[in-house]
Amino acid sequence: MQKGRISPAFLAVFVLSGIWPAALGVTRYSIPEELERGWVVANIAADLGLEAGGLAQREVKLDIFHNKKYLDVNKNTGELYIIEKMDRENLCPTKTTTSCFLKLDVIIESPLRIFNIELEIKDINDNAPHFRRDRVELDVSESATPGERFSLPNAVDPDVDVNTIKTYKLSVSEQFTIEIQTGSDGTKYVDLVLTKALDREQRAVHHLVLTAVDGGVPVRSGTANIIVRVQDTNDNAPHFDKPMYTINMTENTPIGTRVIKLNATDLDEGVNADIIYSFTLYTSEKTQDVFSLNPSTGEITVRGTIDYEDMKLYEMHVEAKDKGLHPLQGQCRVVVHVTDMNDNHPVITIQSVKSTVSEDTPVGTVIALVGISDKDTGDNGKVSLAIRQPHHPFILNESSESPYHYELIVSEPLDRERLAEYDVTLIVTDSGSPALSDNETISVHLLDINDNEPQFPQSFYTIRVMENNAPGSLLSSLTAVDPDLHENQYLVYFIIEREIANTSMSMLFSISPENGKLFALKTFDYEIEKEFLFHIEARDSGVPPLSSNVTVHIIIVDQNDNTPVIVSPWRAHGSVVEEKIPRSTDKGSLVSKVIAIDGDSVLNSRITYQFLQVTDATLFSLDQYNGEIRTMRMFSYRDPRLQRLVVVAKDNGEPALSATVTIKLSTVETAVKAYSDMTEVPLEYDIFSDLNLYLVIGLGSVSFLLLITILVTIVLKCQKPKSSKAAPPCRNSVVSERNSFADSTLVSNDAYWYSMFLAETRKGKLVVRQPAPKGSRYIVSSLPRSTGLTETSGSAPSTLQVRTATNNSCVNLVISKIYSSKTFY
Repeated sequence: MQKGRISPAFLAVFVLSGIWPAALGVTRYSIPEELERGWVVANIAADLGLEAGGLAQREVKLDIFHNKKYLDVNKNTGELYIIEKMDRENLCPTKTTTSCFLKLDVIIESPLRIFNIELEIKDINDNAPHFRRDRVELDVSESATPGERFSLPNAVDPDVDVNTIKTYKLSVSEQFTIEIQTGSDGTKYVDLVLTKALDREQRAVHHLVLTAVDGGVPVRSGTANIIVRVQDTNDNAPHFDKPMYTINMTENTPIGTRVIKLNATDLDEGVNADIIYSFTLYTSEKTQDVFSLNPSTGEITVRGTIDYEDMKLYEMHVEAKDKGLHPLQGQCRVVVHVTDMNDNHPVITIQSVKSTVSEDTPVGTVIALVGISDKDTGDNGKVSLAIRQPHHPFILNESSESPYHYELIVSEPLDRERLAEYDVTLIVTDSGSPALSDNETISVHLLDINDNEPQFPQSFYTIRVMENNAPGSLLSSLTAVDPDLHENQYLVYFIIEREIANTSMSMLFSISPENGKLFALKTFDYEIEKEFLFHIEARDSGVPPLSSNVTVHIIIVDQNDNTPVIVSPWRAHGSVVEEKIPRSTDKGSLVSKVIAIDGDSVLNSRITYQFLQVTDATLFSLDQYNGEIRTMRMFSYRDPRLQRLVVVAKDNGEPALSATVTIKLSTVETAVKAYSDMTEVPLEYDIFSDLNLYLVIGLGSVSFLLLITILVTIVLKCQKPKSSKAAPPCRNSVVSERNSFADSTLVSNDAYWYSMFLAETRKGKLVVRQPAPKGSRYIVSSLPRSTGLTETSGSAPSTLQVRTATNNSCVNLVISKIYSSKTFY
C-alpha cells in the first residue's frame, strides 16, 4: 500500500463496523401457524426502541427471505401484522429440525438501520398420522428366534415436535410386539419384534393392527393391517456394511451416472445366500423416479433429472433379501444431498385473463393478471416483464401489493373496426449471464357494439325514369354500408313518408327492406308528373338502432307518346273544313291558320307544318312554324274555284307523330271578314279591300248597336234580386245549353283556347270560358245560335265581356256572335 492513501480494505472494514452493531441484534417472536390475516405479531417499534410516530416519515422496508410476503409493518403504529396465513408444513417441509423460523429484515432509512427478526412458527396438531399402505404382508420363518425384527411401514405426520407421531401401538399378540426407533431427522420407525417362537402348525397366519398415535391435543391416529405368514427354514438375513450412506451430488447430473454400489452379505449358503436388492416402502415414488437400483449388483444410478429446486435431499431405503425358501432381508439408508446450479428459465403465470372484451371498454380496464417467477437465486432469480409489441393499446402496471405481479390494462380506446383481435406477447427475462427468458401470448378478442351509422356512397341520388314505365319495374338499387358486425350491420331500408298532392310516397314507390332495391308502383306520365323528391332511410338492427338517410330525386323523362292535336281550324272527326275566300284577295293575305298542340315537351312538342297535298302549289304558301296559310299571288280567272289543301302537323319526336287536316277553299266574288285573334287583342290582319270599305262601316255600326243592346240586357238581369246561391245556377244554365262542342272542356293552354274560340265563333256559336276551381286552367263551353240573339246579315262581329262577383270569385264571360250572310257580293 502506498503512503498517503487509505487502503480500500480498511475503508470497507470501517463502514461495516458502523453498520454491524445495528444488524447484529436478532429479535425473535413466536406464533402458532394458521393465524388469520390481520393478526398482530408484535409492536416492533416498541421492541426495537423506535418511536412509532417517526416511522411514517421514514422509509420502512420489510425484506422476507421467502417467495411470499406473509407479513407487513404498520408505519403508523409500528405493529408487525399477518397479511397471509402461514402453514408451517409448507414453510418448513423438511423435518430435520422441529424449529421453523421465518427470517426477515426491517430496514429503516434516515438514518439507515437494519434489524434482524426471526419469527418462529409453532406447530399445531392439524394433521393426523397416516400409512402409505394400509395393508402389509410379512412372511416369517418359523425358525425365527424371539427378538427377531421385521420392518413395518412407518406412518407419516407432517406435524412436528409433540404433534408428530409419538408412538405406535400394536394390537394384542402373544408372539409379536413392536419396537420404535427414531431416525436422525426425528422420524420414528417401527419394527415388528418376535417375542415368542412361532409354530406354523399351531397358527399359520397372524393378523395384527398397527396404530400410529401423535402427541397433539386432541390426539390423532392412523392404522394399518399387518398380516404375518409363518414360513419355514431360512434363518439368516442379509447384512449391509453400514446402516447409512451419505452422498453429495450436483443437480442435472447426467442420466446413467453411478451414485453408489451397495454390498450386503448373507451367512447362509446356496440359494439362501443369493441376495436381491430393492427399495423398501419407505422410499418415495418420486425418489424411485430419479434413481434406479440394480437388483442383482446393488448399484444405484441416476435415471431421472435431479433438480435442486424440486428436491434438495433424497433418502433411499434399500432392502437386501435372500432367495431362500423363506427369504430374509436386511436394510440400509442412502441419503443424497443435491448442490444447486443455475438452470431455470423465468416463468410467466397467467393468473386471470379476459380473452373477450367489448370495444367500448374504458381505458384503465384490467385485461389480465400476470405473475412472473424464477426458481434460481441471486441475479439469476431477478426477473422483469415487458410487452413485445409497443404499439398495442395495452400497458403493464406492476402491482403495488405483491412484487413480480403485473396488471395488463387498456391504455388507449379500442376500435373493433380498426383491429378485431390483438395478440399481446409478454416477455420475461432474468438478470443472469447469459440471460434466460420466456414468453407468453394473450389473445384479446373485441366484441362489436353498434357505434357506426349506415353510410350511403352518395348523399344525393338522381334517378331518371322514362315515362310509361311498367308498374313494379326496378328503378335503382340504393345500398348503404355498415362496418359493424352481426345484427349491428343488418340494414333495413324504407321510404320516409311524404305526401304530394294527397298521395303518399309509399303508394308511388316501394323499396325492398333487405337490399334497398327501389321499385315503381305505378306508371308515370310526364305530362302529369315531372319529378319527385323524397328521402330513403337505412337503419341497422343494433340496440339502440342507428340510421342515416339519403335524398332521392326522381326525374320523369318524356317520351313521344302524344300525337299532335289540330285545334284550328276546328272540324268534327273525319270531316273536312270548308272555308270561303274572296277571289280578290291580295298576295300575302292570310287564308287560314292551322294550329296544333302536343302534350309532350321539349323536342317532342315542337310542331312543324307542311302541305301533304295542294291543288296548286304556286297559289298558297304554308309557314312551317306557325301554320299560317297565305296567298302567294292573286287569283286569276284560270284558277279553279275549289282548292283542296291537306296540311300535316308533325312533332319532332323519335319516331315522329303527326295529324292532318283537309281544308276545302271555295273562292267567292265578295269580300269576307278575315280571321282575327279573339282572345283579348284583335288580330292585326288587314284583309279588307277598298271596295268593301263602306260595307264594313255599315256592318260595324249595326254590330255596335247590337252590342249595346246585349250589354244593357245583361246588366239589368244581374241587378235583379238573387239569393246567395244564384251564381252557380246561372253558370250551370249557360253550360247546360251547349250542344255542338263537347259538354265541357278543361284546357290549360291559351293557344288551345284561342283555337277553340276561333273555330266555334266561325260557326256562329257562343263561347264561354270560366276559371277552373284549382290551378290556372279553364272550363270552356259553347252555346248554339238559339240563345235569343237576332241574326243580322252583313253585321260585324260583336264582343261582350261581363265581370260579375259571385262568392268572391270572378267569372269571365266572353260572348261572341258572328253574323255572317250566306252569300258574298
